[in-house]
Amino acid sequence: MSKLNAMSGAKWPKIPAVYLLTLPGLERLAAEEVERCLGGEIKRIAKGVVVFRLPHLDRSLFRLRLAEDVFLLLWGSDQLTYRARDLELIEQWTAREPDWDAAWFWHHQLRPKPKGKPTYHLVCQMFGEHGYRRVDALEALAKGLRGRLPASWREVDEDAAVEIWLTIRGKTAVCGLRLSDASMRHRPYKVEHLPASLRPVAAAALIWLAQPQTEEVVLDPMCGAGTILAERLAFDRRGRILGGDYDVSALRAAAANLQFFSRTAARHRQDNDAVETWPLVRWDARRLPLADASIPVLACNPPFGKQIAAGEDVGLLYRELVPEWHRVLQPHGRAAIVVADWSAFARPAQNCHWTCQRRFRVLLLGQEVWLSLWVKSSP
Repeated sequence: MSKLNAMSGAKWPKIPAVYLLTLPGLERLAAEEVERCLGGEIKRIAKGVVVFRLPHLDRSLFRLRLAEDVFLLLWGSDQLTYRARDLELIEQWTAREPDWDAAWFWHHQLRPKPKGKPTYHLVCQMFGEHGYRRVDALEALAKGLRGRLPASWREVDEDAAVEIWLTIRGKTAVCGLRLSDASMRHRPYKVEHLPASLRPVAAAALIWLAQPQTEEVVLDPMCGAGTILAERLAFDRRGRILGGDYDVSALRAAAANLQFFSRTAARHRQDNDAVETWPLVRWDARRLPLADASIPVLACNPPFGKQIAAGEDVGLLYRELVPEWHRVLQPHGRAAIVVADWSAFARPAQNCHWTCQRRFRVLLLGQEVWLSLWVKSSP
């Protein structure tokens, strides 16, 4: 680590490439966020991975909402063979490719200094069929790291100061030094959970698709634990939200999760007594107590799969929901919707003269669904 200490007082090393992990299918949206919010240059997109470079590398990286983790890129390749030969390549690339001095420098800039003796943890994710096991790839990674980590560092299973990840998907492999912590994937506002609750990065994708302005109310008529509403506030703390659900326990969970934003707003005002509350209403999403054409933006994850009771039809649910949502949406209003059965949703949407502007296929709760953006036509 002596080189690191010397380097910190000299010229900073070149900013390395960075990559993020996201839900497969959301790569293009995650790349848009990197470009618009951080001024990043996208270098490569693979399934679940976006590689990019930034003009400045600082903690603004952790504000990305469409990323579940971010890493300094140590090496990457799309030349895996699916055979045991890959293990030799992983070991060689890990030993030879990384600029470790630069990697340690930037890791030190962005992660809090560990207390006590440094610890490390190695992670391997592997997707698809290969001629070797995940544990074999992890061992190859460890072999490549021999001599690269100080001998005084201690390997642990969790809460390590340094994490090195290897992600293998098909013929692509990417290896990185993790910069984010668990709070990027498991948002700090999520204190209450419900079965089949939407993953925060998917909820953030709906908000990104809708692009609400600060003054526009975002309605989630089936809000569940409030994840979509929370992500709207995470993008814009001044944003306006309205949520409802028929399940009282869901409304309690949503209220608890949204309290995170009330508390942080109070801290910013230095007024702990002024706790903001968010409008959450018990209602039937098929009969909303809202005026016609009163809502500019709607974002929702209607039930699907095992969430639909036995004997019920998701197509019938869509046919009941869409006309009511059409009624409350303003002309040119936007609806960002998780759609499980595309043709079943498209029919009532087209009957209401909605136009689909964007859609992205992702895997949620073991089922392929569409994250889609619809626009209501003017009368």
